[in-house]
Amino acid sequence: MKQEIDWCNLGFHYTEPEYIVRAAYHNGVWEEPYATKDKFLHLHVSATCLQYGQEAFEGLKAFRGVDGKIRLFRWLENAKRMQRSAEGLYMQPVPTELFGKAIRLALSKNLDLVPPYGTGATLYFRPLLIGTTPRLGVGPGRDFEFIVIPSPIGPYYPGKFHCTTFIVNRHVDRAAPLGTGQFKVGGNYAASFRATEAAHAQGYDCLFLDAKQHKFIDECSAANFIGIKGNEYLTPRSTAILPSITNDSLMKLAKERGMKVTRRHIRLEELEQMSEAAACGTACVISPIDKVLDPERNKSYHFGNEPGPVLTELYHALKDIQYGRAKDKHHWCEIVDLP
Repeated sequence: MKQEIDWCNLGFHYTEPEYIVRAAYHNGVWEEPYATKDKFLHLHVSATCLQYGQEAFEGLKAFRGVDGKIRLFRWLENAKRMQRSAEGLYMQPVPTELFGKAIRLALSKNLDLVPPYGTGATLYFRPLLIGTTPRLGVGPGRDFEFIVIPSPIGPYYPGKFHCTTFIVNRHVDRAAPLGTGQFKVGGNYAASFRATEAAHAQGYDCLFLDAKQHKFIDECSAANFIGIKGNEYLTPRSTAILPSITNDSLMKLAKERGMKVTRRHIRLEELEQMSEAAACGTACVISPIDKVLDPERNKSYHFGNEPGPVLTELYHALKDIQYGRAKDKHHWCEIVDLP
């Protein structure tokens, strides 16, 4: 049934698709992905995803371009990242071919949910991998289910490309340096809620520091950090943060513009030397930061009330590729031929 959707006022919220896509792994074999209207899981109460957190997920988008064509952005990187997450949690990785087939099937079965060009909305895919083996003894499962959930979404931050304020939290560690921070698993996000919800209650987002010394910038809420220092693009190097596909894309675009791109430990105090700062990720693309508050040190770092010129240029450069307004010389987008 075709839904009536106000595309221009669609928030970053779940919209029920007609179909999701599923595939199960049993007896050492992945079944073919299939589309279904059934949105509910049929799980044993002792499934390893429930008992021991064997779960990983991804997020990627399809864009309706200026030419009317539908583009999937860097889905191969999402497939690889989910494979790394699966291996990190001792799960069966989803083969790249199966991952791509499931995404395309979810797209083809929900074409009415691909937003029109010019609305700012996209079709978001949430691939999910869960352990389904019933187990009470501590240990990994051997059975898994892979699910792709499509949902049209609006911009993560409604309105124009604008700034947000972050507050430093030294009392909650999102992930340990040698833990699961580098994998996209639900437990990392649940572990951050104590800090992020406390920040939201004050009207801010949360800036996490490294769990070992609480000296270096780790993640901006659930996103990577970017800092602009002169002609240098700075982003943290840490085994506790998720390697962002968006950040990787922006780094390549920055290099093309003659910028020095550096990944290293970044002390919080270095914010004083930066002209621009931002969070970046699939959901928000780039979310510029106007200021970072550090109430425990009675310090604040200011970057201006409007997005800076470097981040603004990078933001539009990436969006132009995703929407087919600029040449895709990196071959990041797959144009999907569908009836």
